[in-house]
Amino acid sequence: MRSWSIRFRITLWFTVALLAVVFVTYFIVLSVNRQVIQKIIRDNLIETVESNVDEIEFYNNIDHVDLHTETDFFLAFGGGYLEIDDDFLDEVNEVYTALYDTQATLLYGENPVARQVAGLGFADSKIQRVTVNRTLYYIFDRKLTLEGLQGLWLRGVVSEQQGMVQMSDVTHLSLLLLPVLVLVSAVGGYLLAKRMLRPIQKISASASQIVTGDDLKKRIEIGRGNDELHQLAASFNAMFQRLEESFEAEHQFTSDASHELRTPVTVIISQCELSLEKQQSVAEYEKALRTIGRQGRKMSKLINDMLDFTRLERRADIYPCETVGLAGLVGAVCEDFALIQEKGITLAWESEGEPAIYGNRQLLSRLLANLISNAYRYGREGGHIWVRLSSEAGQITLSVVDDGIGIAKDEQDKVFRRFYQADKSHSGSGTGLGLSMAYGIAHFHGGDITIESELGKGSTFTFTASEALPEEAGEEDAADGT
Repeated sequence: MRSWSIRFRITLWFTVALLAVVFVTYFIVLSVNRQVIQKIIRDNLIETVESNVDEIEFYNNIDHVDLHTETDFFLAFGGGYLEIDDDFLDEVNEVYTALYDTQATLLYGENPVARQVAGLGFADSKIQRVTVNRTLYYIFDRKLTLEGLQGLWLRGVVSEQQGMVQMSDVTHLSLLLLPVLVLVSAVGGYLLAKRMLRPIQKISASASQIVTGDDLKKRIEIGRGNDELHQLAASFNAMFQRLEESFEAEHQFTSDASHELRTPVTVIISQCELSLEKQQSVAEYEKALRTIGRQGRKMSKLINDMLDFTRLERRADIYPCETVGLAGLVGAVCEDFALIQEKGITLAWESEGEPAIYGNRQLLSRLLANLISNAYRYGREGGHIWVRLSSEAGQITLSVVDDGIGIAKDEQDKVFRRFYQADKSHSGSGTGLGLSMAYGIAHFHGGDITIESELGKGSTFTFTASEALPEEAGEEDAADGT
């Protein structure tokens, strides 16, 4: 069954369900129909007998009647005559009506079970049930009360088999029509399933083309719509878009990393080859070793940065989180950087209150350090760096402001890319991963980093995130045993 197509399985289950509904409906209809038909039989019996009551009249004499031309039937009774209208028939719709006197003597009409019910007394306007030869009969009696008709009874008899005949007709019709209905529905369901599954086939075909053709730019097109299949196609397209962006980013990352590593590797190899070509002085060897060491440290820093970046993206669980007070963290990082005194740049910082964030202390320190390092790298001689920490309405704001060379408008949306450096003249000590790492750390903490800059006047990098709730801080303190 697993090898069957979805279209066939849908049609099969649909047909089985339809058959079950048809059979249940069939038995319900037969059951209800039986009750309805039996009621119709009884009502028809009563109606026929009541109608025949008006067909009988009494006359003291019939001298005025021309018996040669009269179609009605005349019967001597009680010193006069009974006129039985010619509309009074022996049998109407299998309902038999007979006229009896008080001694239960049959005067007119027909009763198919007269012998079997000879001892059954009359019951005015009531239906009696009698079983004869395993067949149920309904009997309805009507007492005549008009002048001259006293003591006469009309008895109507009808068999339950009359309903069985009608039931048989209904059954045969149902047995003929219901299979045809199921067959037509199954064929229609099969065709409808084909039309409904067509978008899935398009999705499958497009996905196969993307896989086999290695074309992540291809998208699934199934027309307009907002049903589940169109939503599925949109989800696939979004997934392909993410995959395309990820592959492009990985390709760019690999290309950039290769480019960044190529220079120090080339320098190291060149220095080694040059030193081995001929005998050199101790000073020349020392210079070569210093160059190799410098380029090796650059490679090591680049590799470590890339590893940190990968850990942050792929294994965020290795960075445990706690409630971190940012005022102390900012003060500690800024005190360390203030000792650098690079380019005569002055570093100042201020904190408003004691804002806290739920995160990783090491990563938050790295974020601030990268922003300050970037400000030093692109700062001007004798310039300034200001670090400001504040919080308002549950939102933490950490800003690093410098009065350095600034960033052009068309470069600002690129500075958070890996290995991107706006000013190549200041790239000697950097790897191009600092701001990218800071951006990743910000998002790791559910925050963001924005930039405001004007060329020649300086830049402002602002980290924003949600402040830790008081209950989070309390839980963290309790976990630490403080």
